[in-house]
Amino acid sequence: MTQSFSYTGRRRFLTQALAGTMTLGLPSYVFAQAPADFNGNTLDRLFLNAVSEHEIPGAVAAIGSKGKTIWRGVFGHQALIPHLESMTWHTLFDMASLTKPLITAPSVMQLYEQGKIKLDTPACHYLPDFAAQGKEHITIRHLLTHYSGLQPDLDLGTPWSGKEIAAQLACNAVPQNKAGKKFVYSDINYIVLGLIVEALSGLPPDIYATRHILQPLGLKRSFFRPDPALYDDIAPTQFDENGTMLRGVVHDPTARRMGGVAGHAGLFSCADDIITYAKALLARRAGQPSLFPLSQKTVIMMSTPQQPHKKTDLRGLGWDINTHYSTPRGAVFPLTSFGHTGFTGTSLWLVPETQTFVIILTNRVHPDGKGKIIPLRHDVATEAAIALRQN
Repeated sequence: MTQSFSYTGRRRFLTQALAGTMTLGLPSYVFAQAPADFNGNTLDRLFLNAVSEHEIPGAVAAIGSKGKTIWRGVFGHQALIPHLESMTWHTLFDMASLTKPLITAPSVMQLYEQGKIKLDTPACHYLPDFAAQGKEHITIRHLLTHYSGLQPDLDLGTPWSGKEIAAQLACNAVPQNKAGKKFVYSDINYIVLGLIVEALSGLPPDIYATRHILQPLGLKRSFFRPDPALYDDIAPTQFDENGTMLRGVVHDPTARRMGGVAGHAGLFSCADDIITYAKALLARRAGQPSLFPLSQKTVIMMSTPQQPHKKTDLRGLGWDINTHYSTPRGAVFPLTSFGHTGFTGTSLWLVPETQTFVIILTNRVHPDGKGKIIPLRHDVATEAAIALRQN
């Protein structure tokens, strides 16, 4: 359960945990399994080393290809403080910015398929107040690909709370660049898209997602604002500004101020559900039977370059393809692959040609926000690609 600690208590727990004196010893290693023809030993070592070096407290990971899950691993701990808790296959994670491609982008594209949204129509057509401060030329496509020209986030320097205030701040945001000119990853883009989904559907983004994405896919442990009864199953992140360890409460400060539901962050999920999502998406993209709630044509469009003409930062509609955020592709997977990351330590990378997926779920920000995940993402993808080539 969520607990509050004094400054001195936090320091003591943190020091003991990171020093290994809280019986950390060797990392807790629950299991890693793979068929005989897939060598996962190197993958095991990468995760075990990341845990032993205190880069992450623990991880749940999975690799699949051609419609099958071929390797699964569980490593380390889901919590270090106030006491050690072993990571489990069923641990729930704050998915952070994976909310964007998993939930918000497909919500927008469902409305696109229904003829309610056009990608190259200005966003203010659907959200009139968004036209303020010279944003009348920012289109839905600009928002989806992060070429809107908006700054990375809403102002958090002054106290505010509530979705309505967030909407006002987003609509009054002043562009830093001309729309379509430069790739700048911005949470504001997806906050606005979430507001548009709500305006056109009449449903808040979490209710819309549950009815039109999560339930159709059969995902049973994916949701916004988890029930407190589930908190013990959720990997905690870090202390908030009031000294409370965040557990079951969204880590992203903007989404937290918005009540835990936003277009850019707020989803909680687990390995089984993300595997189901990845397999359904890849199957739909390949034209195979699938419960994925979009057409094959739309999924292909979302996962191929859709950024403005002649721009070299390649983005799909929600998905990353080739930008400085693309380290989860590794050194071997092709440029036709795509994926996304989450600040808390989550990532998903997909290779359509072989229906391959690499899922890494960690709470790397626990307990002090100093974890390191980028090299691990890169190296796991590289080793997975090499192992798959040898089969």
